[in-house]
Amino acid sequence: MSEYQYYDFRAIDRALTKAEMAELRSVSTRAVITSTSFTNHYEWGDLKADPLKLLEKYFDTFLYVANWGTRELYLRLPRELADYKVLRALLPGEAAQVRKSGNSVIVAFENQFEDEDWDDGTGWMGSLMSLRSELLRGDRRCLYLGWLLSAQNGEFASDDLEPAVPAGLGELSAPLHSLIEFLGIDEDLIEVAASASAPLNAGPDQKELATWIQSLPEKEKNNLLAAAVSGPGERWKNGLLRRFEQQNARRALSAPDTVCRRTAGDFLRLVRARVEERTRLLEAKRASEAARRKAEDEPNRSRDLDQLGKREKATWNQIAAPIQKRQPKEYDKAVTADRPARSLKASRARSCIPDGSGETSSNARGQGKFSAPVE
Repeated sequence: MSEYQYYDFRAIDRALTKAEMAELRSVSTRAVITSTSFTNHYEWGDLKADPLKLLEKYFDTFLYVANWGTRELYLRLPRELADYKVLRALLPGEAAQVRKSGNSVIVAFENQFEDEDWDDGTGWMGSLMSLRSELLRGDRRCLYLGWLLSAQNGEFASDDLEPAVPAGLGELSAPLHSLIEFLGIDEDLIEVAASASAPLNAGPDQKELATWIQSLPEKEKNNLLAAAVSGPGERWKNGLLRRFEQQNARRALSAPDTVCRRTAGDFLRLVRARVEERTRLLEAKRASEAARRKAEDEPNRSRDLDQLGKREKATWNQIAAPIQKRQPKEYDKAVTADRPARSLKASRARSCIPDGSGETSSNARGQGKFSAPVE
């Protein structure tokens, strides 16, 4: 396969009409098209339409995967539920960015990296599309992850400030974990970010919502009920929760922590320090394990050398015999037999004991410069 591209579009707020499905069929005769999705892959050709225009006209989410390492995810949000200026301030980079499109705001994530495992893209959308609902409910953690991706790619100056750190980076949802994996965001960046993140506040319970709704004017309550019955998908619910959170800022799901914002340079230095400390601890652990194994093996090694010493002459003869045959395979046998014999010889040399090879260690052949005279 020379190339592979996978396209996955999903409609969430409303179902596609038959006329819209027919329009999409004119784009591709091979695509799998349902009332809520359009999926297709290409091994030689390509999609005969602008995918972002399809997203703007028909769908709410779009995912793209190519076998040369490109991965993209787009979330289309209603402008009345998404503050473009706020989102744009959170995503000033290129790998993750926000743009306006008619009555919508589109949040885009993109990265390119090598993945050792082949990935045809088919399993990602189901685990990522819930990010749109989380974002519409006011949970901005996916946006902060987008900022981390841009920082990871070196898109910011060292004195650029990070955005306000959202609560709950230490307790990520399953869709957020999937986003991290999909985009290849370094886990060390996540850990450093989480160190400055407050615990996640729970959303409003039923009693709180009931009390709040009862306090609304009668006309507004009627409008809410009508929206619940006729509104598309979860749009009415997300709008209701967002309004509740705006009026009860202390319970907002994405309430930022009060710690000082860090610069991109300081943030990345913290990441490098974390990596260096982990490397140091890992090397120390490996050295400790090696010392432990050596201490455990020493009694067995001493026992093996003692046993070898009892048949030392036979061992040296076993080494000499294959060498005399002058054949490659026989040399290999000699080398194999020579290793334990040399270990024994080294041990004898340290103890100044003559070995059975006919040689004597340097310490055993003569007196050292400061040794006592032989009487």
